[in-house]
Amino acid sequence: MKQTTHTTQGTGPEKAVLVGLVTPQQDEAKSAEYLAELAFLADTAGAETAATFTQRLDYPNPRTFVGKGKLEEIKQYIEERGDIDMAIFDDDLTSKQVLNIERELGVKILDRTSLILDIFADRAQTANAKTQVELAQYQYLLPRLTRMWTHLERQRGGIGMRGPGETQIETDRRIILSRISLLKQELAAIDRQKAVQRKNRGKLTRVALVGYTNVGKSTLMNLLSKSDVFAENKLFATLDTTVRKVVIDNLPFLLTDTVGFIRKLPTHLVDSFKSTLDEVREADILVHVVDISHPNFEEQIEVVDRTLREVCNGADKPMLLVFNKIDAFTCTPKDDDDLTPRERCNISLDELKASWMAKMNDNCVFISARKGTNIDELKDKLYAMAREIHLARFPYNDLLYQKYDEDE
Repeated sequence: MKQTTHTTQGTGPEKAVLVGLVTPQQDEAKSAEYLAELAFLADTAGAETAATFTQRLDYPNPRTFVGKGKLEEIKQYIEERGDIDMAIFDDDLTSKQVLNIERELGVKILDRTSLILDIFADRAQTANAKTQVELAQYQYLLPRLTRMWTHLERQRGGIGMRGPGETQIETDRRIILSRISLLKQELAAIDRQKAVQRKNRGKLTRVALVGYTNVGKSTLMNLLSKSDVFAENKLFATLDTTVRKVVIDNLPFLLTDTVGFIRKLPTHLVDSFKSTLDEVREADILVHVVDISHPNFEEQIEVVDRTLREVCNGADKPMLLVFNKIDAFTCTPKDDDDLTPRERCNISLDELKASWMAKMNDNCVFISARKGTNIDELKDKLYAMAREIHLARFPYNDLLYQKYDEDE
């Protein structure tokens, strides 16, 4: 099932061109940002971006995504280079679009979802994650089966060849539907097992780290739990949910590291990771980690908030907003005589702190997990939030905490 976009043995990484659109709903700046993220995804998958192409259209061309002229421009570039292995499109493609584009360009065609699935397949370590990824892959493949039978095109001149092709596609569709049904049963069994595990953890307060991919959740997890969760500067470095017991002062709670969110994440992919996201649903406190050094961190916050509303069915949970990577934050102050409107790059860290602390009623903290900056402040806020929930469950512990505070 896994599409290969990783290093080709002996020839170095596969080379790719990226393709995106500028539309009335997606201006040039946003399109550029999405394509930069797509390049990061390609790099995470092991591909090297050779060039990027954009076109301004009101909506994607139903046959080839981009217009005929732009497709010809991409084709000419691929032919001149001679070493391009694939074209990656920033939006989902239909099977018809993939087939038409493949005919024109003569290279492998991927879209954002298939690229993400490739990364997921590579990063999945546990049986749970592997099952979830396989289910998502089959759900993605099912409506695109026609593309898999393009080899029959060469024989279409012969009488009777069309029927067997359709029969084979229907056979494959039944096989895939059967496999999807089996995978859903396996995931249901995993869900039941994990529900028992969560029940066996008792009534300890549960804190879940959530956020956009590559914002530093795993690094923060390692810092707070003194564990060794895998973390690197790649998208979706963490795919499997990790739970650790953390004690701040005298208060124990469970800390969960979850898979990162991303823009344009397909619904079926979210559905496949239900058992992973159950940790978010059942958490008592959400710690939303944000990369404040990212030029569009506000939009990333919106993406995560929107996904959380879908995942948690709009449940209102206590949330702590943690702005990470303050060590990487940069600002270009404006000259006093510059009358142009200020942009994100002109706003200082102190101004952002004041703005967000007012907006969140002081329920946010600015840290650097990599350098350990302001971690004590983060622990104090976590302690206060977790203690409030703990005492609501175990009110008889109130005297114990009061005595502890007096001793301090």
